Amino acid sequence: MSEETASLPFKNDGVVSRRTAIVGGLLMFAIGIALGVVFVFGGGAAAQLTIPPQDVDFSPVWKAWRVIDEKFVPAAVATSTQVATSTAEKNQERVWGMIQGLAGSLEDPYTFFLPPKENQIFADDISGAFEGVGMEIAVKNQVLTVVSPLKGSPAERAGIKSGDRILKIDNIETGGMDISTAVSRIRGPKGTQVTFLIMRESFTEPREIKVTRDVINVPIVTTEARSDGIFVIELQSFTANSPELFRRALREFVESGSRSLVLDLRGNPGGYLEAAVDMASWFLPTGRVVVTEDYGGNAESVVHRSRGYDVFNENLRMVMLVDRGSASASEILAGALQHYGIAKMVGDRTFGKGSVQELVEITSDTALKITVARWLGPDGEQIPLDGIVPDVEVKNTEEDVKAGKDPQLEKAIELLGGTASATDTPAVEQ
Repeated sequence: MSEETASLPFKNDGVVSRRTAIVGGLLMFAIGIALGVVFVFGGGAAAQLTIPPQDVDFSPVWKAWRVIDEKFVPAAVATSTQVATSTAEKNQERVWGMIQGLAGSLEDPYTFFLPPKENQIFADDISGAFEGVGMEIAVKNQVLTVVSPLKGSPAERAGIKSGDRILKIDNIETGGMDISTAVSRIRGPKGTQVTFLIMRESFTEPREIKVTRDVINVPIVTTEARSDGIFVIELQSFTANSPELFRRALREFVESGSRSLVLDLRGNPGGYLEAAVDMASWFLPTGRVVVTEDYGGNAESVVHRSRGYDVFNENLRMVMLVDRGSASASEILAGALQHYGIAKMVGDRTFGKGSVQELVEITSDTALKITVARWLGPDGEQIPLDGIVPDVEVKNTEEDVKAGKDPQLEKAIELLGGTASATDTPAVEQ
């Protein structure tokens, strides 16, 4: 290990506190991992949360409940036999339905209730054990939309792309379908197949795409020391241990002797907020604002600042690659480094995820994911809901992909000169 590498303030663990936010609002239930979702795990004062509001008339609710008890007959029942509708299980399902209706009344695609089954899926997802198709989904402009398929996943191999609109899942229309319902239809055992009806900007009409489910292994960080002297770090998610993996990647970069770095955030749907702040800290002095949580007057804003590792000097030449699949934590990291002039942003407009969600336990086996704040960049402005515009806009077309070309990476290499070598002036502080 070189002297300058040994002197870097590397951290020895990737432990994240209980209050860690998972940045985004985009549930990766479809791939089985809750990475793109911004969560602040908490719950508030339980006793206060269960006190009924005094200024709300619940009599219509109980009247509807009684009407259902007295009159409802399932359409599938073709006999005169009385159907029991007031069992404990049925009543519990009604309660879950009421909570789902409360969440739905907010008309916020990132706020929804997780009944026991969906909540268990989330618990499995965050543990990293899952089988699925390997893509993240979100509701955007009231349409179920693919944020990003994971590289090498069944979804990517089948041809699904960021921005694809999912009109049907196994011939069931997705209009009005919430994320948890969509996830329950997409997930399934390895080897089974799910059919999507997809609409894409380049399509003249919707097309069916069949995907065979598989075990999904989520990659995090990969590196490449190119022969032209440019070093590439591909960051595919912001997990609890990604800061440590990113630290190792930066060590490789330093030891390569290069001073030209490409940070590839394309298709990265987000993850832990603390991971994004930690990564930004390698490039920023202590105290620089990375992102602010604005609670809209309901609570004091929380400002997340650089921890000041700041090991790189003015000799660093850096470009970040982004696209429509770059969301939440990716936008926070890229936006901060762009704002402070550390790196240029190249590629397509990002996804546009500017809000914070809190995961609140409702019962021991259910939870409510609710939007509680907005993300503000270092300039104090909310991360644009239509995405961050890169410094240099370059699109990768389907023809480019088929031909094995990557115009976005090529532009990054062009901006960096493509000639950096180990004999250049080091990019780390001496």
